[in-house]
Amino acid sequence: MSDDRLIVALDVPNAVAGLDLAERIGDAVSFYKIGLGMLTGGGLALANELKQEHGKRIFLDMKLFDIGNTVENAVRGLAQFDLDFLTVHGDPHVVSAAKQGSAGKDLKILAVTILTSLDRSDLDAGLIKPGEVQDLVVERAGRAFDAGADGVIASPLEAALIRALPESKGRLIVTPGVRPMGSASGDQKRIQTPKDAIASGSDHIVVGRPIYQAPDPRQAALDVVAELG
Repeated sequence: MSDDRLIVALDVPNAVAGLDLAERIGDAVSFYKIGLGMLTGGGLALANELKQEHGKRIFLDMKLFDIGNTVENAVRGLAQFDLDFLTVHGDPHVVSAAKQGSAGKDLKILAVTILTSLDRSDLDAGLIKPGEVQDLVVERAGRAFDAGADGVIASPLEAALIRALPESKGRLIVTPGVRPMGSASGDQKRIQTPKDAIASGSDHIVVGRPIYQAPDPRQAALDVVAELG
């Protein structure tokens, strides 16, 4: 019944709420994202419980960024939990260090290109070099692949351009900023529907609020899967 192209973001306050939500959704979803917002609320414990006791795949969205040695050590520690995906910032030195930390494990290192909640004005405020957002995303993706990333995080609007890169062969494209038909965009600025995201080259889509804020999260998840086609 589930389709692991859909990753549901458990962006709820703590592990108790996250487990309750996962149990309500049941077998409609096989892949969950646990991010920084739940880290101090038992996020790692929930990741392990969902993986080991419920057979779910887990995407740990930590967006690590630091000097290489620190990133390598952090990833080595996280890799022992037998999770599936881990995000780091897409800077080449970070990606390379993360790959060293995950050596010998099945953990996939995904490089964040540019957050899907940012647009050009946000990049200007952060002193990011001039250029169209999509061009910068594609450039960062290429450099992350060259540094060894197993995949990248990018908005669905850039997925096709990234998929066209020769370096993307055999690599993953995971896209947040996906909104089912009729859903509010929230704080996302570069969005697309589930069907369009997959058609553009995404391997997995990440959907949060349209599912966990729905009156019936299980049905909302099934509706997204139906949109995937």
